[in-house]
Amino acid sequence: MKRSNLLNAELSHAIASMGHGDLMIVCDAGFPIPADAWRIDLALIPDVPDLETVLTAIAGDFIAERVSYAAEMAENNAPLLAKVQRIFADSNFEPIPHTQILSEMAAKAKVIVRTGAFDPWGNILLYSGVDAPVWFSKPGLKVPEVYQKRVEQMKGGK
Repeated sequence: MKRSNLLNAELSHAIASMGHGDLMIVCDAGFPIPADAWRIDLALIPDVPDLETVLTAIAGDFIAERVSYAAEMAENNAPLLAKVQRIFADSNFEPIPHTQILSEMAAKAKVIVRTGAFDPWGNILLYSGVDAPVWFSKPGLKVPEVYQKRVEQMKGGK
């Protein structure tokens, strides 16, 4: 059996298939998933599983270099935004318009994970990163300026 807590085989496969910069959307139960998208549907009943549970499980196996969310969330669902920021504390955050998530970004996603969440603006975009401290750990490598802050964040220096 694998070591991490993530037991869903398809979700584990999706995470293992992500390359640097690839996009995974973890969405609420009402998200309009494009017909041709790689869809992993975890929804059972309203709010099961919820976004916090799914995002926490994903965060244990997935390096999110950047996290985007609906700009409207800050005003309209601040409790959810606080949870996302706590779960992905080492990530860079970028709000974008909700309409852009529903159309353009949904079409660009490598995989879309549907939860049972009944959470307004509950669509979280996770951009795959690299384990920067490990990636730049070989002797003689210079950490590019763009990654210096990321290396410090991931080492716990924030």
